[in-house]
Amino acid sequence: MKSKIITTLLASIGLFAAAGATQAQTAADRVYVIDQRGEVVISGTGLCWRTGFWTPAAAATDPAGCKCDKDLIPREVCEPAVIAKAAPAAAPSAKPSGDKITIAADALFDFNKSTLRPEGKKKLDEVVAKSKELKLEVILAVGHTDRIGTDAYNQKLSEQRAASVKQYLVGKGVEASRIYTEGKGKKNPVTKPDQCLGKTSPKVIACLQPDRRVDIELIGTK
Repeated sequence: MKSKIITTLLASIGLFAAAGATQAQTAADRVYVIDQRGEVVISGTGLCWRTGFWTPAAAATDPAGCKCDKDLIPREVCEPAVIAKAAPAAAPSAKPSGDKITIAADALFDFNKSTLRPEGKKKLDEVVAKSKELKLEVILAVGHTDRIGTDAYNQKLSEQRAASVKQYLVGKGVEASRIYTEGKGKKNPVTKPDQCLGKTSPKVIACLQPDRRVDIELIGTK
């Protein structure tokens, strides 16, 4: 009986320790669950446990990102800039590859809106068709805006647009767990600083059109 009580207490202590470890890594903005040894917690199927903070972009900056999700992270992050020449090896198994599609936000939404237009739905139907040609790993949908408006407003608008894209794709049968959305606001414009100068006007709005976009990336194997 005494042995059973000790075992129960040890199990409880272990649970509290695991909870503490998870809370600690959350506070440090880690995107994988970390145990007391500082190691990533691995599931029974060999996958790293992700936290609610996980996104492909965040994984690229996490110390365990390359170990856990190397195929979803840009090659230059996980591999040295200079790769030594190696002897010919057997053909590797197929690895996930990306197919990036950029859709003008004006094709998806009316100016300054996040509700999908009929023309936008047709564009996303093409994305769904492409996803069915792959053994899909993940779809990344990143919303962008032009410089008109405040940082906070544009950040929210870009997030809403990415969320609208995800909602539509899920409605077309794509698994929600395979779609990751992100809003970049007006942080990554396509236009140059010396372009589209002047106060807000129809001409400037038209000039800034390339900045209003949604980047959709399909990652999977054929």
